[in-house]
Amino acid sequence: MATTTSKALYRGAAATSSTTLYTVPASTTAVVTNIVVSNNSASAVTATLTLDGINILPAVSIAANSVFGFDLKQVLATTKIIAGFSSVTTTTFHISGVEIA
Repeated sequence: MATTTSKALYRGAAATSSTTLYTVPASTTAVVTNIVVSNNSASAVTATLTLDGINILPAVSIAANSVFGFDLKQVLATTKIIAGFSSVTTTTFHISGVEIA
């Protein structure tokens, strides 16, 4: 029987170049359910986020001291990755989901 675990897939600061934030473990399927990008700076920033190499946030502008969030249901198979970056390191990503093993 499959085990389903809700979890934070990534929660932390963004890099300024594309960085792997999460890799689906072996023998596991992940479902991304929520993404929040927080701009903690006094200026607007841009953020990019990809799921398995496909842009889901393509250089989205986020106003100063604000957040951008959305709900989704996107399945990622074993070894697929979530990658992202921002124009500044004061941006944070909060990505929640479910792992099914």
